[in-house]
Amino acid sequence: MAAAEKFSYFFVGLGIGVAVGMLFAPQSGEETRGLLKSKAGEGTDYLKRRGDEVKQTATDYVERGKSALASQKDKLSAAVEAGKQAYKEAVANPEPGTGS
Repeated sequence: MAAAEKFSYFFVGLGIGVAVGMLFAPQSGEETRGLLKSKAGEGTDYLKRRGDEVKQTATDYVERGKSALASQKDKLSAAVEAGKQAYKEAVANPEPGTGS
């Protein structure tokens, strides 16, 4: 098949496609463009809302993590202080019979 023949078949198919599209199009071109624009706007709004929700959820998780970390830090500090105090008391008052 010659290249020129393929080229002409392409244009025949293109013309048929355009004609069928125009016959079955539910709206005019202007209406279709308006619909596409409004749907794109809705998509943008949806993505912004979802982004804000994800950001808020991530912020909540970070805050909960900070709170849990601070709580564990306080418990560890209290345990260390209790250990230091117990050590000081044990050194200051050795039990009889321990050899010290």
